[in-house]
Amino acid sequence: MIVNIAVDGPAGAGKSYLARAIAKRRGYLYVDTGALYRTVALYMTQKGVDIGNPTEVEASLPGLSVSLDYGDDGEQRVILNGKDVSGSIRTPEISSAASKVSAIPAVRAYLLDLQKDMAKTHSVVMDGRDIGTVILPDAQVKIFLCANEKARAKRRYLELCEKGIATTPEEVEAEMALRDKNDSTRKIAPAVPAPDAVILDNSDLDREGTVEAALAIIDKRLS
Repeated sequence: MIVNIAVDGPAGAGKSYLARAIAKRRGYLYVDTGALYRTVALYMTQKGVDIGNPTEVEASLPGLSVSLDYGDDGEQRVILNGKDVSGSIRTPEISSAASKVSAIPAVRAYLLDLQKDMAKTHSVVMDGRDIGTVILPDAQVKIFLCANEKARAKRRYLELCEKGIATTPEEVEAEMALRDKNDSTRKIAPAVPAPDAVILDNSDLDREGTVEAALAIIDKRLS
């Protein structure tokens, strides 16, 4: 049986770590949809495209080729026009740009089939902003992962520091607040919980506690 698990939530809640951990423990494929939008944002930024102009962004899409690759370690790598850009898409600048391009209908349509096709042929754990509401509305399990702003900003700051990206806690919190506002209020696929999603607040949970709580939700839904 093919199982689809949707993990949604705001920036910094720990969606990617949780989805990867679930996929590893259950032997499913992990799909980081946010990486796809970051890749589109990277491409547009490199080409000097005005990401505030939907018409200009849409006109630039034909020159873009995005795909996902999985090595022997099972880790997802994002390929942009034949080049692995998995590291380049994780900067604050690209994060902000990704939030903007993800609100453009043409970009969402461009990536929609890629995401849906993977879920049709593999058991997947997919994380993003609108997986349970738009991408995988029929997923057997939907989790909306959230945490308070301070906890999320701290996690994102430490994550960026580990990757050697220079920033400050204040900059991360401000950027995150802006992304939250953009993602939750946009007209196209806003980042809100699906009606049948289970809300998991991990403000006071560590990573392992979050994983265990999510696995309990999954077992209950699939039983």
